[in-house]
Amino acid sequence: MTESIDTMTVRDAIYGRCSVRAYAPEQIDHLTLSTVLAAAVRAPTAMHGEPWQFVIIQDADVLKRLSDRAKELISADAARLHPHRGGLDIFSQTGFNVFYDARTLVIICTKIAGHFALADCWLAAQNLMLAAHAMGLGTCVIGSAALALNLPDVKLELGIPPETTAVAPIIVGKPRSQTLPSARNEPIIVAWR
Repeated sequence: MTESIDTMTVRDAIYGRCSVRAYAPEQIDHLTLSTVLAAAVRAPTAMHGEPWQFVIIQDADVLKRLSDRAKELISADAARLHPHRGGLDIFSQTGFNVFYDARTLVIICTKIAGHFALADCWLAAQNLMLAAHAMGLGTCVIGSAALALNLPDVKLELGIPPETTAVAPIIVGKPRSQTLPSARNEPIIVAWR
């Protein structure tokens, strides 16, 4: 299904990876998921804490319910925080799916509180996304789902322990078509001494 993770240089992976928002209906297999998770846990970790835990969702009905719940929360927040500003109208559209119809959601979680644990989870997320890209897969962080994923009833449904925090929801799948990386600004150096 995918090419080897070893066929791409690190530079090519970093410069070629981009957020994918259109997925083919193919399911990601267990071996492929194991490969990207193995890359995720090779991330740097403060004091060798390795705080990350993973939840994998591949059930289409569960993903649809989670999408609907996330849209509900984001729409309510947007209306409350920015009553006269548009831009988040997409979340109120019936057919919009926050997971862009990807068939796999990987949620990187932690039960350890603190900034180091959160940073470690995001480093694991980057490794996961780079490995997936090197294998010909697409990924996208779905930050709009985090509120819903941390609700007590949603955690209960997904088997996430109450003391665990969902940090990085990432969809993974076979891109429907080629997606090109967007341009980036040059680094802004505020001091160089």
